[in-house]
Amino acid sequence: MLIQSTDSFGGETATIDSKDIAILCARIADDKKGEDIIIFDVQRLTSITNYFVICSGLNKKQLQSMATDIQLKLQNYNIREIGREGYTGAQWILMDYGDVIVHLFNKDMRRFYDLELLWGDAPKLSWNPPY
Repeated sequence: MLIQSTDSFGGETATIDSKDIAILCARIADDKKGEDIIIFDVQRLTSITNYFVICSGLNKKQLQSMATDIQLKLQNYNIREIGREGYTGAQWILMDYGDVIVHLFNKDMRRFYDLELLWGDAPKLSWNPPY
């Protein structure tokens, strides 16, 4: 999926693909102090999506803050969620952007569902920001 975005002054157009969206989501979560952030490239393993972004947070407020920030920043690229689950309880927030699915977990839920084991055959995508 390629998305084109125009800046707020009607000038430059940027193009962002699903890989870029996944990396952007990981970096936004990192900016909000998300932990153990992984991006799996699952496009050869499933037809559901291309990338899973998986991240842990310490508490409900942090997880909700990450979800809100991801949503708002992706809206700057005219990228809208297809669906969202778990925001209120904030134990596992799932954000569906079509080619990218973001999973924001508290530590207990992440251990319980262990998506890293389920999707461990998928290659990991490097996303780490330059520090």
